[in-house]
Amino acid sequence: MVFTVRGSLPEIIRNDEKLYEGDLIPYFRVVFHNAQNLQNPYHNFRHIFHVVWLCYQACLFYRDRIPPHYMRNLLIAAIFHDFNHPGLMGDDDLNIARAVRGLRKYILSQDVPHVGQIEWLIKTTEYPYKTETSSLQLESQIIRDADMGQSLAMAWIQQVIFGLAGEWGKPPIDILKSQIGFLKNLKFYTDWGQNMFPQSEINAKIKEVEELIKLLE
Repeated sequence: MVFTVRGSLPEIIRNDEKLYEGDLIPYFRVVFHNAQNLQNPYHNFRHIFHVVWLCYQACLFYRDRIPPHYMRNLLIAAIFHDFNHPGLMGDDDLNIARAVRGLRKYILSQDVPHVGQIEWLIKTTEYPYKTETSSLQLESQIIRDADMGQSLAMAWIQQVIFGLAGEWGKPPIDILKSQIGFLKNLKFYTDWGQNMFPQSEINAKIKEVEELIKLLE
């Protein structure tokens, strides 16, 4: 299947392609004006909306399989999945609780009937995972794949290496070295994820990390 990524952030938020139900303008405003973590080293605005962007790409990929209101639930979950993340190392269940609390506070009346499904999608991003990804429904697999996608983004050194080093209080070289094991175990479960992030790209990133470590030693 040939798949081309598309959609700027404004186009996605406005739903210019009429892909999902309604638009995400009110939720974008909520995050932009109210989220307290937008300038965190890693769990920041870039990470949140990179996950939204990737989930949108997945919706395009599965546009004949996922109903528009399910797409909306997925994209709302992506917007809130790290809402008010403190940017500190610790139990992720507390971070998920903050995200769910933000969702409940700002959810629109039209989405209240689906709040349980949206909350579940947020909760499936808790890491380390408590449920095998292969056992989850497609939308949960998508948001997990999207959440891992920043590992292969162009700005991964700044976002992942220095970002996590800042949040975890560790030297960036330690985070860089830890990427070898992480990337070797990185697996995308959906057809979309494997199309978007083929194994060849993961292998190339592992080689890049190994070369960077050698340059720094």
